[in-house]
Parts: sequence; C-alpha cells; structure tokens
Amino acid sequence: MSSRRNFLLQTALGVAATTMGPLTAAAAVSGSPAKKALLPVGMAGYTFAKFDLDQAIAMMSRVNIKNISVKDIHLPLNSTPEKIKEVLGKFAAAGINVYAVGVIYMKTKQAVDEAFDYAKRVGVPLIVGVPNPELLDYTEEKIKAYNIRLAVHNHGPEDKLYPGPKNAYDLIKNRDERLGLCLDIGHSARAGEEPSKAVLAYKNRIFDLHIKDISEAAKDGKAIELGRGAIDFKKLVQALQKINYAGVCSLEFEKDMSDPLPGIAESAGFFRGVISTVNS
Repeated sequence: MSSRRNFLLQTALGVAATTMGPLTAAAAVSGSPAKKALLPVGMAGYTFAKFDLDQAIAMMSRVNIKNISVKDIHLPLNSTPEKIKEVLGKFAAAGINVYAVGVIYMKTKQAVDEAFDYAKRVGVPLIVGVPNPELLDYTEEKIKAYNIRLAVHNHGPEDKLYPGPKNAYDLIKNRDERLGLCLDIGHSARAGEEPSKAVLAYKNRIFDLHIKDISEAAKDGKAIELGRGAIDFKKLVQALQKINYAGVCSLEFEKDMSDPLPGIAESAGFFRGVISTVNS
C-alpha cells in the first residue's frame, strides 16, 4: 500500500499541520532543523472545477496550501486587465502564489499565441500545456520570444498525444531548455511509467508535478487519496530530492470533485508527512 503503514505517524502530523500556521506546522512536523528545504506543495486548479474562485481559495486556506497553477475556469484566457487584477488580488490577499497557468490545450497556432499572451498578461513564468506535436516548432519559437517556460502535461493511456512523460520527452529533449514536462504521476503510472523512475530519467526537463494516487498502476486505475493506492511516495520524494527538484508539487484531487476538501486534506497531510520523514 505504497509505504502507507510506514508513514502513519508522520501523516497524522502532516494532517494536523494543514490547519496550522506555517511556523506551528513546521514545528509539528519536525522537531529538528530540516536537512533540506521542504518541497513546496500546491494545487492544480482543475481540482476546483466545480467551485467558484472564492470557494477554491477558502479550501486552499483550510489546508494551508499556498501555491496554485490557475485554470481558465477561474481566470479565462480572454480576461480583461481588470479581471486579471481582481483574481490575482484575491489570491494575493489569501497569501496564495499563482506560479503557473494551465492546463491549456493548443491545437492551432492561434491557440499557442493566445496561451503565451495570456501567461504574459497574468505575469507567470510557466504554462502547463498540451500543444499538438506538430505545433512544437511554433511553440518553441514562442518560448524564445516570450521567455516563458512551457511544461507539457501527460494524460494517460487514453491520450493519443502524450500518454506518458516519455512520449513528450522524446519530442522535446533536443529543444530549447525552457520546454519541459508537467509530470502527472497518476497518469504516468497508468501509462506504465513508474513516477520515481520518470523523475530520474527526465530530471532536467521536469518543471511541474501533478500529484495524485491511483487504485492500481494500470489503465483502469482510479483516483484515490494519497497513500491509499499504488504509488510509492517515499521513492518519489527521494527521487525529487536527488534531482534537486525546484518546482511545486501540486495536488490534483479528482476522486470526488463535488466534495474534494476531505480528500485534499488527507492527501496533503500524507504527502507532507512523507516529505518530512524523508527529509529527517
């Protein structure tokens, strides 16, 4: 069960930390100085697809998560400057950092143009996107023009473009170094690529992570709370530390998107517990 029993105590502390302030939480998770900076936890905005912006912010505040890759559900691609200012202002007031936009799908050159213009107007350095493979040359041109990184997202066996991270990596590995991967670990496992091995294999190109667990490492694996499924999170965190991963670990909870808060809280607590244990 993916090291769950080994981390029950630390997970409990991590869950408790989701309701505490940053200093108190740090003390609860570890009584001694950390050997390394703890991996930052964030949220993939798609988790809140069925909620408005204020509700999403409220849930993030409940679990003390301070980073988000914002989805166009809450900040449309055609947003006016006033709308962008309003949305970013609400996140800032809650102490939440908008570190990326996406996932954005790009099937035409116009869609690529819109994505980069949008990211520039929002003021983020990273797009999590899915440009069609025939548009990668054009996407690379835009990366150079805007100096904005793009992380290609893998979507599992059903995805005809990028089922696993290797499908994307093989197409970008010799391109501009600002073109990389958003490694969705659940979809990676469903596509037959063990997440920690993928981290080590594609280390220089992993810009973002979508963190989830699945009931089985197979095509039919279903979303489940972290630590209850097939993914070995201890190995994942160890791999991330080995490559000195500098991005955000964003939870994407899809088991019950109509009532995600309990699952987010459990998952965030478990993941923080694993990070703390590996880091101690």
